[in-house]
Amino acid sequence: MTVPGRRSSTFIRLLRSGFTDPSTAARLLDADALAAVRSDPVLLDALGATADPDLALLGLVRLAEAQSADDRPVLLDTLVSAKPLRDRLLGVLGASEALGDHLARHPGDWRSLVTYEAADLHPGLPEFERGLADAHDPVRLRVSYRRCLLSIAARDVCGTTDVAQTAAELADLATATLRAALRIATAAAPQDAAQCRLAVIAMGKCGGHELNYVSDVDVIFVGDAANGADEAKAVQAATRLASHLMRICSETTVEGTIWPVDANLRPEGRNGPLVRTLASHLAYYQRWAKTWEFQALLKARAVAGDAELGAAYIEAISPLVWQAAERENFVADVQKMRRRVVDNIPAAQVDRELKLGPGGLRDVEFAVQLLQLVHGRSDATLHSGSTLDALHALAAGGYVGRADAAQLGDAYRFLRAMEHRIQLYRLRRTHLVPQDEADLRRLGRSMGLRTEPVAELNKAWRRHASVVRRLHEKLFYRPLLDAVAQLTPGETRLSPRAAGQRLEALGYADPTAALRHLEALSSGVTRKAAIQRTLLPVLLGWFADSADPDAGLLNFRKVSDALGKTPWYLRLLRDEGAAAENLARVLSAGRLAPDLLMRAPEAVALLGDPEGLRPRTHEALEQEVLAAVGRAPHAEAAVAAARGVRRRELFRTTAADIIGSYGTEDRPAEEDHGALVDRVGGAVSDLTAATLAGALRAAVGDNWGDTLPTRFAVIGVGRFGGHELGYGSDADVLFVHEPRAGVDEQEAAKAAQAVIAEMRRLLQLPTADPPLLIDADLRPEGRSGPLVRTLGSYAAYYRRWSLTWESQALLRAQPVAGDAELGSRFIDLIDPLRYPVEGLGEDAVREIRRLKARMESERLPRGADPTLHTKLGRGGLSDVEWTVQLMQMRHAWAEPGLRTTRTREALAAAHAAGLIPTEEAQILDEAWVLATRVRNAVMLVRGRAGDTFPTEARELGAVGRYLGYAEGTAGEMLDDYRRTTRRARAVVDELFYGS
Repeated sequence: MTVPGRRSSTFIRLLRSGFTDPSTAARLLDADALAAVRSDPVLLDALGATADPDLALLGLVRLAEAQSADDRPVLLDTLVSAKPLRDRLLGVLGASEALGDHLARHPGDWRSLVTYEAADLHPGLPEFERGLADAHDPVRLRVSYRRCLLSIAARDVCGTTDVAQTAAELADLATATLRAALRIATAAAPQDAAQCRLAVIAMGKCGGHELNYVSDVDVIFVGDAANGADEAKAVQAATRLASHLMRICSETTVEGTIWPVDANLRPEGRNGPLVRTLASHLAYYQRWAKTWEFQALLKARAVAGDAELGAAYIEAISPLVWQAAERENFVADVQKMRRRVVDNIPAAQVDRELKLGPGGLRDVEFAVQLLQLVHGRSDATLHSGSTLDALHALAAGGYVGRADAAQLGDAYRFLRAMEHRIQLYRLRRTHLVPQDEADLRRLGRSMGLRTEPVAELNKAWRRHASVVRRLHEKLFYRPLLDAVAQLTPGETRLSPRAAGQRLEALGYADPTAALRHLEALSSGVTRKAAIQRTLLPVLLGWFADSADPDAGLLNFRKVSDALGKTPWYLRLLRDEGAAAENLARVLSAGRLAPDLLMRAPEAVALLGDPEGLRPRTHEALEQEVLAAVGRAPHAEAAVAAARGVRRRELFRTTAADIIGSYGTEDRPAEEDHGALVDRVGGAVSDLTAATLAGALRAAVGDNWGDTLPTRFAVIGVGRFGGHELGYGSDADVLFVHEPRAGVDEQEAAKAAQAVIAEMRRLLQLPTADPPLLIDADLRPEGRSGPLVRTLGSYAAYYRRWSLTWESQALLRAQPVAGDAELGSRFIDLIDPLRYPVEGLGEDAVREIRRLKARMESERLPRGADPTLHTKLGRGGLSDVEWTVQLMQMRHAWAEPGLRTTRTREALAAAHAAGLIPTEEAQILDEAWVLATRVRNAVMLVRGRAGDTFPTEARELGAVGRYLGYAEGTAGEMLDDYRRTTRRARAVVDELFYGS
């Protein structure tokens, strides 16, 4: 019987030793199997030193109970008397439930941990081959494999080997296992073996000598004829042997499986033959292989089978690997593959992904491989399959800073160690950090974190992941700055040729000019140069992520030259986290935003203000413009001030649009493209209205003082009235006036004409600011009619002469400037025209359809592709807008929601009213939003308006990046546009034409 006080002291001692379930631990210690050692203090201390004392004790009890009566005393005596065995055995039992299960099934295997000689401390391939020598069938191979794995895990958890040595041992064990499996397959089919030569090439982590505990083993098979056999038959025989080898390793038996053998990295992947001859491999790689295949071949290593054939394969493909960086689209292909990997991670797992997530292992591996391929063309010291060895070689050769390489190496080792310990627990293939508290505690303790294992683990993991997230800055760009700044004597640096190769590989079309810009910005010992050297490695990465890195760097130099002497500019970029990235996105996304910024570089301050990119209200804009006009001494200065406000606000709008479309490291790209379009359209329309109000005030003030002889209003029509202006849109307007009491009508008309002429002159004066063009061609009688009419004249014209198309044009009429009351009365005048009671008659509907068909046939520019023209093409803006406007003119008299000037609002109202089914409404909305975004993108990229996609490759790529397409996917973008607009046209044919 246990005395309560004694039990209490045992309970407390177990808690202090790290047990989380002391009650269960006490019962296990009382088990008969441990009777001989339960009171030995050494045992409890050793259990407390493991990653999971509870798990280690349970495993020990199971192992002891599985021993025979003669073997159990030997186990327990050795356990308490031999510290090396005690540390190894309990260390494994506390870290791996799966290996505990293996020892319970094979209780004699603990003896493999007893020896403690030099060869045992650091075994290589020969030792593992001896360990598997007696395995003549798949079941015995699994048992022998686990026994060897037991010794690797023991050295790992005890710290005898570091993570790189452990990974190398696992790769050597995999090599020995492949050889043993091939030996078993050969013994089972001696006739096949006699007529062929078969070489097994390890790829991936096995080939790179850096394997995990549980991982697919990637291989490629090379076959050839032997002893004069027919080549085709020899390849068939080799295929049978290779297939059997894969099954031996992969199939589940009573002893489980070893690991899957994956041959999908072979030419043509799963669709290609499992075994090819060397000549067939070379023919494929020389003609058809993609960039990622050469990147994968970096780690190719002959490991089993015919050694001569394997060596010939490696010798033949090596030159092709090191020429891969000279291939067209090399960097774009590599980046695309990395992006695809990240995109395929389920959103709920991204933050727990050690391998594939941001700041994960794959980031380091991809970056190192990219630098190897770029610089390995001329430096054979970089030809290594191991990530850590390659990183060391890159630092030794000056391709990467030594301190940065060391920091990244530490981060990579830590993340790999986490991955190893996570997989070791149950010997399952996973790269996810566990969520359970007990699992995190075991993982932290296995990494040597004992005080607060969970908190310390999370802190260390986040710190190392943060280092990796900045690796492009450290690996790719900082060495470029060191190469041109040359501030540290004796430090090995990139040569100008190597720096140029790297810039070219990273997407810079003119590396010589880029190096000149870097030298101009970062050379010298001034504080400004020092800050630039801190900023530029990060900025260069963001520029390289755009469609035109060269333009981004050039524009940054221009802005820096303009603002370099101001005290706040570099401080803003250095201290305001978002400002530098926002600036990089804006400067490299096209011509329009940088052009606007160059005219007033101080607007860069907007990029550092969290509220700086929000569009301002129409009221705030008009108030600022009118205040600026009121302070000006004359009309030219007044409108110059108004246009200055417009320039700044256009920059604000373009910057917000670019950043929202591209996204940043902290904020993903805006997913609601309709909201982006609405923000741009609203912001540009409000800004145009405020500018017109300022120009009107300036024109009146210079000639008539405070009061014009006639009341005067500007009515926005077209996209302006619909709040849908793009960056390159003119301001479509109508002018209406009404003579004041006692003023002669001719005098009033003359004053109104003079105001319009003055407004146009002022808004088109040649200055650094973009002009604002006023287009009044939608007025009654078009260009043949008077520029301005009285309200009565409009009423008379519309009553007597108005055509259907003019009523349609008035659907988007809205007062934007001038006399608000007069503008309101104009709207009251036209409402019966645009929303006719009982809707349009059939004759009017036919007339609208006839006009639309005529416009399609006559107005599309000659040579334009009708499937890609955003305005007049199939399923484009015109198609959607005319369809929506026809519904408005037919039904708005009865459906108040349709009485809006905005296309998307009217479409939503039509859907709400049951006039258009949900799917058709979504199709039209998607097409309209896409076509509008393309127009905006063309203006942003080219700096001038356009209704179709650019033909120049880099401009087309920039449009694609704005629309969310990865580099090198312009064809996919055009296909998607055609598909979207084709579906929209089908809806238009049904709803508009009634076909």
